[in-house]
Amino acid sequence: MTGAAPTRVLVCDDQVLIRTGFATIIDAQPDMEVVGECGDGRAAVELAGALRPDVVVMDVRMPVLDGIAATRLLAGAEVDHPVKVLVVTTFNLDEYVYEALRAGASGFLLKDAPAAQLLQGIRTVASGAALLAPEVTRELVGRYAERIRPVRAAPVDTGLTPRELEVLRLIAEGLSNGEIAERLVLSQETVKTYVSRLLAKLGLRDRVQAVVHAYRTGLVT
Repeated sequence: MTGAAPTRVLVCDDQVLIRTGFATIIDAQPDMEVVGECGDGRAAVELAGALRPDVVVMDVRMPVLDGIAATRLLAGAEVDHPVKVLVVTTFNLDEYVYEALRAGASGFLLKDAPAAQLLQGIRTVASGAALLAPEVTRELVGRYAERIRPVRAAPVDTGLTPRELEVLRLIAEGLSNGEIAERLVLSQETVKTYVSRLLAKLGLRDRVQAVVHAYRTGLVT
């Protein structure tokens, strides 16, 4: 035994077979524990408050309260103690991806993804990282930048150093840590440090939120 507590997971999906399948796969992992299951977004919010999961695996289309609205209540900017949410859906629509991330989700997967990808996604989100490949970020930014960007971009005092601001702008372009390191001629560890610092200074959870923040505040045009 390593002594590390397992990642506590709440599974929310209105289809019983899918919900049970996810729970079975997750519970079989030595580093994970399913603490609850439910079939609608309202129940997910209530259970999350009672059970304090580390990660909620969330469907999008559900009765009572959909997954996007539930994610906003669990992980949105107004939440005092946000829960990490991994959205898993059958609908491969850019609009869902965009709305899920705006709502505060830390990642997005399709239900037909291999079980190993689901498990890795939970581990990634639980660690505090975002589950979005750089190419997905680029596509989202390219498609929705005008919607995210403010009508008038006023100067923003970010409190960031010039180098941290430069790293933030490259994150917003969809570059990975490795690509940023190559662009700025830095080590990946140094870039990782800059990313951690700027997220802390801006009060952001992950690089997905950093992308949205950069566009909404006019730091990237």
